[in-house]
Amino acid sequence: MTKVLKHADIFTGIEEIKDGYLRFSDKIEAIGSMAQFVAEENDTEVIDLEGKIIIPGFIDVHSHGGYSFDAMDGNPAQIDEMVTDMIHEGITSYFATTMTQSHENIAKAMVGIREAARTNHVIQGIHLEGPFISPVFKGAQPEKYIQAPDVELFNHWNELSGHLVKLVTFAPEHETSAQFENYCLKNGIVPSIGHSNALREQLKHSKASHVTHLYNAQREFKHRQPGVTGHALLEDNIYCEIIADGFHVVPDMIKLAYEIKGPKRMELVTDSMRAKGMPEGTSELGGQKVIVKDRQARLESGNLAGSVLQFQEAFRNIIAYTGCGIKDAVLMSSVNQAREFGLTAKGTLEVGKDADLNILTDKLNLVETYSYGNCYKN
Repeated sequence: MTKVLKHADIFTGIEEIKDGYLRFSDKIEAIGSMAQFVAEENDTEVIDLEGKIIIPGFIDVHSHGGYSFDAMDGNPAQIDEMVTDMIHEGITSYFATTMTQSHENIAKAMVGIREAARTNHVIQGIHLEGPFISPVFKGAQPEKYIQAPDVELFNHWNELSGHLVKLVTFAPEHETSAQFENYCLKNGIVPSIGHSNALREQLKHSKASHVTHLYNAQREFKHRQPGVTGHALLEDNIYCEIIADGFHVVPDMIKLAYEIKGPKRMELVTDSMRAKGMPEGTSELGGQKVIVKDRQARLESGNLAGSVLQFQEAFRNIIAYTGCGIKDAVLMSSVNQAREFGLTAKGTLEVGKDADLNILTDKLNLVETYSYGNCYKN
């Protein structure tokens, strides 16, 4: 039993197919132009999408939560519900993201995420953000739990997660960081510079190939010291996350990063917290009070505390802020993440890959999402 979407403009992540069709079950079975289309007996549903756009499903490698839930809660049923809600914003692959907390709370989160991932296959990994960071740029991370990188402790958490950890944010200026980076690379985990006060001279010796939320919670780019931001922009091998909500980073600075890094080394993330998708007011992050007002989430100190950004908004924003086309936006929303983290069945629309795709209007409004071939209306 297969479904066919036809007469759509398809951005596969590799090419654009005008007036194309897509045949799929839980996997993509055929894709091409309507000039090549031949109906098959097993086509149980054929849908005309004239005027619509098909793109790969979004991949969010940095999001703490949303819809009243948080990955740190460690409740498998709630994590499952939260991730299912995220599908309605176009996310078809997700890294459940933790934060700086007690050893016990992080361990609980590892187990809870692992259990949720057994049945919810949108969960493709874990992003451990903290506690191995710098108190100088702690952002919304509770300082009392911050510590130097500890390989034995990290390995324990990774084992508890069922080796789901794919990305870890840490501060390379710690003395234990070299050993920590070697552990990551040996175990297929991407080390990411974030919440760091490191100098460019220190970072030249780091093996980290990713930067967590570029510009935010890191030593700034200055004319006499490039800092973390400058290092990220200067090094061709580094992938840079960007929170394109217009608050974490103003549009002109997003455009600057895009012009320097190019679309093949930037990745859209939401860095969302439990208040995403909920009414504005009071919320919580890591035991800290968060006030959500005017689409911004802030601690009582005024520090930004993650975002309430939905991914389809980030997709539209990156096009508006940089002037890029849909093809480049797809690189930043899906293709780069799949490539960097070895998600071989994700990221592009190709025969044999998972049927993870988004349907947009010509105004780039999300209409429907298919996750493993199952339809979720927005």
